[in-house]
Amino acid sequence: MIKIKYWSLIAMLLWAQSSLADVIDVTIHYVGPTEGSVWLGMQQGLDEANLQGEFLGQKYSLQPVTIEELNQLESVTAILLAVDQEQVLDVAQSKKFSEVAVINMVSDSDLLRSVCLPNLLSITASEKMKQDAVAQMLDKHPESKAHAQGWHQDFKKFAASQLNSRFKKAQGQVMDDDSWAGWAAVRLLSDTIARTQSTDPAVTLTYLKNDIAFDGQKGAGATFRDTGQLRQLVLLVENNKIVAEAPLRGVKGGLDSLGLKSCK
Repeated sequence: MIKIKYWSLIAMLLWAQSSLADVIDVTIHYVGPTEGSVWLGMQQGLDEANLQGEFLGQKYSLQPVTIEELNQLESVTAILLAVDQEQVLDVAQSKKFSEVAVINMVSDSDLLRSVCLPNLLSITASEKMKQDAVAQMLDKHPESKAHAQGWHQDFKKFAASQLNSRFKKAQGQVMDDDSWAGWAAVRLLSDTIARTQSTDPAVTLTYLKNDIAFDGQKGAGATFRDTGQLRQLVLLVENNKIVAEAPLRGVKGGLDSLGLKSCK
């Protein structure tokens, strides 16, 4: 009996060592501010990714860098950006990162979508998406004074209320457009790596562009257009209250009625 217990213990220790050896360490490189909404959103995404990673054998860390430091790195899995249009283009058009997912989290510039770079993905809703959402609202309700937002602290559908609650409890403030985008960017990457079991940048980019169906707490699994824009509903808000969701009911094209539909 003692021998059986001894060898059982040895087997458990060997299994534990094997499991630890199989852990995938993932460093996510990020250029942008290290305080404020988008940073807190990424921290929330990181916490949730690591909670999931405990069961899936992944450990995530976030590494802030400058663009100069980024250019000196030998390899990266993906790049998260919270910078302006020009800096996003500088990184995305670099030959060094041509097969790396360059993820624009906060710029709503329509140019970043219409340029149709194969490695550039955008999380936040574009300016045209928000304009189209307001136009749909005015078409049905001409008297409306609503404006478009990507997220709102009172959004409840699709488990959004739980996300809002988790974020406020952990980060001490309400979730807004930028913090949702930061959270979504990290979770998109962690979901991709969990499914592909790879940190290879080309594998990550291909999966994000072609296979991801992301639960961003904004409806059915979100996918990317060939413009690099993440498909998503847009909230219409008046007097800080959600009054509608775009695309509005009856509008043809569904989510693709918002913003640039395709590069073709």
